[in-house]
Amino acid sequence: MELRTDDKKELLRIARESIDAALKGESTPSVQAKSETLDQLCGAFVTLHLLGELRGCIGYIEPRFSLLETVEEVAQKAALEDPRFPPLTGKELDQVEIEISVLSPLKKVSDVNEIVVGTHGLVIDAGYTRGLLLPQVATEWGWGREQFLSQTCRKAGLPADAWKQSKVTIYLFTSAVFSEAEVFGGVH
Repeated sequence: MELRTDDKKELLRIARESIDAALKGESTPSVQAKSETLDQLCGAFVTLHLLGELRGCIGYIEPRFSLLETVEEVAQKAALEDPRFPPLTGKELDQVEIEISVLSPLKKVSDVNEIVVGTHGLVIDAGYTRGLLLPQVATEWGWGREQFLSQTCRKAGLPADAWKQSKVTIYLFTSAVFSEAEVFGGVH
């Protein structure tokens, strides 16, 4: 999916407004997509960073709603429902940087050599549990392919070498990743 700068700005604005409304206990402002791109069904994640540290990250792997609706919903969930963190506060929102990852459709991996670290994100699916890591995670941690696979297994609650089992399915995807720092030159 090709996102224009205006699309990115709109998605980041919607994510911030959605979080702000949720923190104030207000309903999210009604939004209409300003481009056909934002109306497309698409998976996406919203990642929050507070002073350079992860503060929340939630998303949908598969398309459930339009890209605009997905970002609106998962932004609130990243701020308030990520089980790894307490809910975000209004004071923190002013210091949070929002990053959005728009996912391509999943592609089943037949050979792990297809996986390009830094380009592909991974989904490990064991049927009863799944784990996902975005493409930028492996780069941020300096992982090679096997460590990326192992960490995705752990994210799924599986043993680190579960990716080698025939009953486990590996999927890859790419994502368009952009943040307020990139699009607006800082926290918006």
